[in-house]
Amino acid sequence: MISIPSLHKSLPKPSLFLLSSSPSSPLFLQSLSFPSTTKPIPFHSSKTLHVKCSSTIPTSEPDPHHTRSVSTLKIAVIGFGNYGQFLAKTLVSQGHKVLAHSRSDYSHIAKKLGVSFFLNPHDLCEQHPEVILLCTSVISTEQVLKTLPLQRLKRSTLFVDVLSVKEFAKNLLLDVLPRDFDIICSHPMFGPQSAKQSWKDLFFVYEKVRIGNESSRVLRCEEFLGIFQSEGCKMVEMSCKEHDRLAAGSQFMTHTVGRVLDMLGLESTPINTKGYETLLDLVENTCGDSFDLYYGLFLYNKSALEMVEKLDLAYDALRNELFGRLHNVVRKQLFENGEKGKSLQEISYQNGSALASSSNALRSQDVIVPYKFKGKISESVDDSSKLKIAIVGFGNFGQFLAKTLARQGHSVLAYSRTDYRDVAQKLGVSFFSDANDLCEEHPEVILLCTSILSTEKVLKSLPFQRLKRSTLFVDVLSVKEFPRNLFLQHLPSDFDILCTHPMFGPESGKYGWSGLPFVFDKVRVGCDERRVARCNSFLDTFAREGCRMVEMTCAEHDWHAAGSQFITHTMGRVLEKLKLESTPINTTGYETLLKLVENTAGDSFELYYGLFMYNVNAMEQLERMDFAFESLKKQLFGRLHGILRKELFGNSEKFGGSQEKSVKQNGAALSSSSESVKIS
Repeated sequence: MISIPSLHKSLPKPSLFLLSSSPSSPLFLQSLSFPSTTKPIPFHSSKTLHVKCSSTIPTSEPDPHHTRSVSTLKIAVIGFGNYGQFLAKTLVSQGHKVLAHSRSDYSHIAKKLGVSFFLNPHDLCEQHPEVILLCTSVISTEQVLKTLPLQRLKRSTLFVDVLSVKEFAKNLLLDVLPRDFDIICSHPMFGPQSAKQSWKDLFFVYEKVRIGNESSRVLRCEEFLGIFQSEGCKMVEMSCKEHDRLAAGSQFMTHTVGRVLDMLGLESTPINTKGYETLLDLVENTCGDSFDLYYGLFLYNKSALEMVEKLDLAYDALRNELFGRLHNVVRKQLFENGEKGKSLQEISYQNGSALASSSNALRSQDVIVPYKFKGKISESVDDSSKLKIAIVGFGNFGQFLAKTLARQGHSVLAYSRTDYRDVAQKLGVSFFSDANDLCEEHPEVILLCTSILSTEKVLKSLPFQRLKRSTLFVDVLSVKEFPRNLFLQHLPSDFDILCTHPMFGPESGKYGWSGLPFVFDKVRVGCDERRVARCNSFLDTFAREGCRMVEMTCAEHDWHAAGSQFITHTMGRVLEKLKLESTPINTTGYETLLKLVENTAGDSFELYYGLFMYNVNAMEQLERMDFAFESLKKQLFGRLHGILRKELFGNSEKFGGSQEKSVKQNGAALSSSSESVKIS
């Protein structure tokens, strides 16, 4: 019985059933061959990978008008769409004679490129091209190949494909082509978008599947490969099987993540982080590709279904971590602190933090007000602008900010439960292990650099009575409505409040803060000129460093951050669970995923949980991501189901005959006791 996983959100998610194949199956069903296990396995085997990699790097920039001294070939491009035209342009520039055939009439484009176009494949084949370059889509390749009049070609013709999946192409060419035809399976791992400047240092993967022994045929093969090597490609000789194993973990995963994010309708915000920018770039790089291409990567790569299952399991594991943590907090509130009534955290749950299905936060762009620093930009400040700033929470981020504050000439104090006395001394900071001692120094600004989860406890422990009544309190948390409400509830009414979010950290800001967003909301600042000036002096600390200053309400910040920062961390943590590794054939998109994992893996789960727990919009974003992934799976398996139904029932007069037999022989989970298709 064929079993396809249910995609209905209300049902439990079963493990994705894997299909198998036999040699007697139709080619398109053979491509559905998967390991008969649902146990997650690593992307990379322990077996050493042997690849031949080479590249030619010109000693000087090549002249675009110079014809290279490469032996010319007569090459026929079959499938003259965007990719065929993309390759033809370079082939012609190298001096090769290029012919083309396509079902659509591209004669006008061919003429501009210097290509001879043929609508009739018989006419093209009678020109006896030395190389047939298949640039068809994955899905149409078998049909196109079988319609070519092979008898009109020379018997030693070299066939080359450029499909994104290789085992399918290899088996197809070996099955359809006469034995005296040569075969190279190749994959230029770039396209019109990623290679619009040049092909230099981009991967070209190939396998010499079948090359005749004659010296002329061996030379022709090398001359064809030389086309890409002369453009500076990194040439990687690799088996089709190894290519598909690596590509499933890189190319297919990249396209899957890109499509999920595209379904979320991600948009640039006024407060983009570097991590979110990488997600936007990924969407841009993948959204231009057709669903047919993505479906082909899924259907014709034996490892793709396993990758879908691993991504599904990783996402579920992360969600279970979040909800498990949330469950423990709620239980503690209900059963351990019941006599104390509602704390601020419990109120935040009722306000929708982690429980609301939608957000009522302000979403008007009118609240975004750019902050303009009008003073003289310099590393130091004059005496009137110097502040006495007390950093509460002197961990990595507190130390990171303290370094710049001290360099600018501010008097910096620090307090933390952990003894950072030695670190503080090196930075020129006065360290206090007792909060009373710190507050008796009467700092003008209290800068809270605590974690999200510990902020309420730390704030309540500070001896406010030892501070001046007009002290300015500033936080730097990644969520803003939570600290805003916390400050308003617990601070005396004559204290000033500034909620901020430097949207960078020790890693992203290690080479400077120029151009990085600094978001702030002047929640409560007294009308006194001195207090207004103090607030502006603190903000100028970041403006001087070149930060992009964005004044925005806390509600607006949290709405944008849920759609950018929380999504970025969520996707980074899902991918981290997959243990992605660099491969010998990384695409630009896959490099983006690896960079995303690197940028988010260093942050603690506490930070991520805080982003989820204390942002009213986070649950909504989590639900949207879940829905997007389920929708993508429904598209994939719905298309697959349609193909299987057509194979079984498309020709009713043949039902029970050869088609049914082929599917049964293929072993695609057909039960011997039933002839119906079961969708579980």
